[in-house]
Amino acid sequence: MSWLSKEPRLRRTLVSAAGLTVGTALALAGTVAPQAHAAPGTLGAAAAANGRYFGTAVAAGRLSDATYSTILDREFNMITPENEMKWDTTEPSRGNFNFGPADGIVSHATAHGQRMRGHTLVWHSQLPGWVNSIRDANTLRGVMNNHITSEMNHFKGKIYAWDVVNEAFADGSTQHRSSVFQNVLGNGFIEEAFRTARAADPSAKLCYNDYNIENWTDAKTQGVYAMVKDFKSRGVPIDCVGLQSHFGAGGPPASFRTTLSNFAALGVDVQITELDIAQAPPTAYANTVQACLNVARCTGLTAWGIRDTDSWRPGENPLLFDGNGNKKSAYGATLSALGGSTGNPGGIVSGTVYSLGSVAASRVLDVPGGQTANGTPVQVWDANGGANQQWRADQNGDGSYTLTNIGSGRVLDEPGDQTGNGTRMQIWDGHSGANQHWRASQNGDGSYTLTNVASGRALDVPAGQSANGTPVQVWDSSGAANQHWNFR
Repeated sequence: MSWLSKEPRLRRTLVSAAGLTVGTALALAGTVAPQAHAAPGTLGAAAAANGRYFGTAVAAGRLSDATYSTILDREFNMITPENEMKWDTTEPSRGNFNFGPADGIVSHATAHGQRMRGHTLVWHSQLPGWVNSIRDANTLRGVMNNHITSEMNHFKGKIYAWDVVNEAFADGSTQHRSSVFQNVLGNGFIEEAFRTARAADPSAKLCYNDYNIENWTDAKTQGVYAMVKDFKSRGVPIDCVGLQSHFGAGGPPASFRTTLSNFAALGVDVQITELDIAQAPPTAYANTVQACLNVARCTGLTAWGIRDTDSWRPGENPLLFDGNGNKKSAYGATLSALGGSTGNPGGIVSGTVYSLGSVAASRVLDVPGGQTANGTPVQVWDANGGANQQWRADQNGDGSYTLTNIGSGRVLDEPGDQTGNGTRMQIWDGHSGANQHWRASQNGDGSYTLTNVASGRALDVPAGQSANGTPVQVWDSSGAANQHWNFR
């Protein structure tokens, strides 16, 4: 989506639906790149503590606005340029590239420890007339691939994820929209764009981005889903799906979490890329955040602008800060949904020794007495105060925790490369791998959900099993008591 400087603002149908209801238990995970800087007690810091980012769209011309830039650098750890990386700016005439405006944003991000999303390489809108006038397939194919390669090469190593293709599906349809790319190159242009992008920068995540794909039963959602499923089955390089999430006042549809989960189950990350909600109801913002937090592969959220006066939706006041830069009620609800006012998830104190009690089993996390070797399986057992039931929680740089058993000196470990439901947990020498990192989120009952960074699954006592010696495993997050742990 653009700031719509060159397109009628009414071209998009806004999603309007009843608010999403979610449980109080948030299963938090998601494998993301190292977290960027954000000040403590802010959106970026709270998101980072949950293994995610919280970003915003930025206009280069507003960076000189002190209020704007102060909020940007305090609150957000991911930046998406509003217009500066789009085709009409970056290649206004064939082969003549202009990266100056985008370079300014990237330089600002680098100076302030923020990461970048690239937006966007192939889009039917904000396209120079010389591209729209091409009618020869070989010419257009060469032009498209050269544009993707040239822009990605220029920013190589500086972009976390690219929106490779944007808004290619028609509204209310499983089919592609009419565009010069579709009309001249046919359905295969999306696949070709992704393959070209992977060759240009193998390290950047490659995303498909669209609006009105948040409701699971909508035809457009199903069309994008079918495309991603097909791409994954054939090895077409796609790493993520961006759901723009321009919501009406009702907030996300009831099926929003289902949509996120179903895309994620295809083996791609999901990202909320252009979030704004008409009139910014606090509950609608909180529900959107909570839906993301409850899907392990939902790796981050980006608000489409900072202050209401920066929004492309005039008169709807859809953002987290008012025109003067003051925090709105929606800001507090969003921060609370992310875990509170500090970057320390749930208040677990790094370096403190705890016993971890299973809420469902009423027993504690236990290494069998006298067994300290690598690979010793972990279980639950009646609390006895022994060192084999004591765990030191040390916070890592990504906000997760390493849990070291005092009796054995080894850490709680998900066996390497074993991430499936039912994988049994063990102890192993500490090596700082993602399979030994656990994200913590406090639930409404005061307990915590612990999610393994490598697998994105929650620490779990098998449902209905509570006896001494019951094995501890990982399983998809359900929010149930058998995935709740008390730190005491």
